[in-house]
Amino acid sequence: MPQTTVEIRSLGDSSLAVGSSGPRTVTIDRTKEAGGLGLGFNGGELLLLAVGGCYSNDLYREAAKRGIKVRGVQVRVDADWGGEPVRAQNLSFSVTVEAEAAEAEIVELIRHTDRVAEIPNSLRLATQVRLAEITALPRASR
Repeated sequence: MPQTTVEIRSLGDSSLAVGSSGPRTVTIDRTKEAGGLGLGFNGGELLLLAVGGCYSNDLYREAAKRGIKVRGVQVRVDADWGGEPVRAQNLSFSVTVEAEAAEAEIVELIRHTDRVAEIPNSLRLATQVRLAEITALPRASR
């Protein structure tokens, strides 16, 4: 699988930002309660969406390999936040799949996809995350 790169750029002098990958974008912000404008997803929400979105995409991929026609997927992802430093805890997801297959085949598809989905496995297997480069651009206050 090729390397993936995303970029996040803040807009003006606010926490509101646009995240992009190629031509696709998503709005990112802090909640109003945390001092943001509340106009986009926060990082925690994006993490949970990454888990659910990856699982959903991978389910369609794995179903196609098995010749199963998927009619609909619903994924709900939940997490608690706590600790020092704060991090996601008790992360879990629930899945509902409607497909043209027997119930046992759908259940096996769901379980198989859980074993191979890239983002859940990245978290489960403790992917290393490192700060690679720092650039500081001081400017005078107004």
